[in-house]
Amino acid sequence: MSGFAERRSVATVALVVGNYDEAIAWYVERLGFVLTEDVDLGAGKRWVTVAPAKRHGARLLLAEASGEEQASRIGNQTGGRVFLFLETDDFARDHQAMLAKGVEFREAPRHEAYGTVAVFADLYGSLWDLIEPKRRD
Repeated sequence: MSGFAERRSVATVALVVGNYDEAIAWYVERLGFVLTEDVDLGAGKRWVTVAPAKRHGARLLLAEASGEEQASRIGNQTGGRVFLFLETDDFARDHQAMLAKGVEFREAPRHEAYGTVAVFADLYGSLWDLIEPKRRD
């Protein structure tokens, strides 16, 4: 017995952004996410979450930077590594749709032992993988 609840999950991941509204627009229009919450917290702060259309996986909390230190992390929260992974059941479909919406891919799709993948950047330069995991029969 570990002392922890048996059923836990990572439900929300904070992503530091430059502006709430431009981030909402980019994730909704370019990636097809849905706005799941937009709550005014006062003093210019909001609780803004977006998620893949069918609510699979974690939500993103779009956290507008407050101050120079947070602003310095926009687009580079992981020191240049891929930060987030957008998993799909049809890589070709989603890759084409994202290209058509103006998403910037940093490489051509490649086939790896774990699946089909390509790195793309969000509006601030944060790196993501679009990935279709290899099916395990």
